[in-house]
Amino acid sequence: MRITLVGSRHFGVTTLNMLREHGVSVVRVVVADADDRLAAAAKAAGIEVQVQANPKLVVASEIDPDTDLIITAHSHARIGKDALAAARFGGIGYHPSLLPRHRGKAAVEWTIKEGDPIAGGTIYHLADRMDAGAIAAQDWCFVKKGETARELWERALAPLGLKLLADVIDYAKVHKALPAKAQDEQFATSAPSLS
Repeated sequence: MRITLVGSRHFGVTTLNMLREHGVSVVRVVVADADDRLAAAAKAAGIEVQVQANPKLVVASEIDPDTDLIITAHSHARIGKDALAAARFGGIGYHPSLLPRHRGKAAVEWTIKEGDPIAGGTIYHLADRMDAGAIAAQDWCFVKKGETARELWERALAPLGLKLLADVIDYAKVHKALPAKAQDEQFATSAPSLS
């Protein structure tokens, strides 16, 4: 399986490392900022790095032409329809909530702010609407009393995202397809940015 990874920061690097350890070929890394730590990690591993022309949008020319699957890991850029069409299986991303709950930015912060006793993570198909694509995998965890968003992310949600991504990749290797279950819109929330 040939992956183009679109991402940034620490979660982008840990996702890159997990993919390489998981026996898939990361053929290109796409970043919004050439100085991002994910770009440095990719270059150190001998992986081609592509800097987005527009930090809010990834286009087909930025995806490696032999890509089976696009994976996003801490990317705030939309993956254009043309880019998704350039990959055999399209694209998936990790969102640190039980989609469709807490779509959009600051999902972990909203989990804490809303006092949710349960949090979770979702691997979802990238689509036109933010965080609204079909669910490929999902799992949950308890939120500890008094836990901050950062603590919840580091303790449970980041590791959960890596596990779910690995599970979906394993499924795709065996079945030559991605699992997909439509999100139930009656449970959707979309919180504004925290200020």
